[in-house]
Amino acid sequence: MRIVVVGATGNVGTSVLDALGRDDAVSSILGLARRLPDAAYAKTEFAAADIAHDDLVPLLRGADCVIHLAWVIQPSRDQAALRRINVEGSSRVFAATARAEVGSLVVASSIGVYSPGPKRRVDESWPHDGIPASWYSRQKAEMERRLDAFEAEQRGMRVVRLRPALIMKR
Repeated sequence: MRIVVVGATGNVGTSVLDALGRDDAVSSILGLARRLPDAAYAKTEFAAADIAHDDLVPLLRGADCVIHLAWVIQPSRDQAALRRINVEGSSRVFAATARAEVGSLVVASSIGVYSPGPKRRVDESWPHDGIPASWYSRQKAEMERRLDAFEAEQRGMRVVRLRPALIMKR
């Protein structure tokens, strides 16, 4: 299985590369990032790509799965730059995955997509409109709305979304 990891050099990306490199079912990994790393990972080659403007289709072609982890939180003062990468860039990854005819897309979202609610657990049916006061939450919610539309259009593609809480790494 060939896997492309978009946002491969972030905290989550490097852990995903490490895990995939140990998986016997994975034959090769392409790690995409704006800046190439110095580190090496088993079965992994890297390519520099910016999801906001680079042509992603040739990089995704031939993959069995795309794992989309790219997301920036700085510079938080520049909402337009954040949106260009986080929302528009994510949409570009979705579209390129379809054009490259990849069978599966895994997208890292966040519990931040959930609307404010009661002080009790809620299930997946709870609204995913985010928290209005949080740019991060608003952008994750918008990205997921776009993913919803993409998933509805791409009936033959397996689409998986993950909504973790905070992820920390040493």
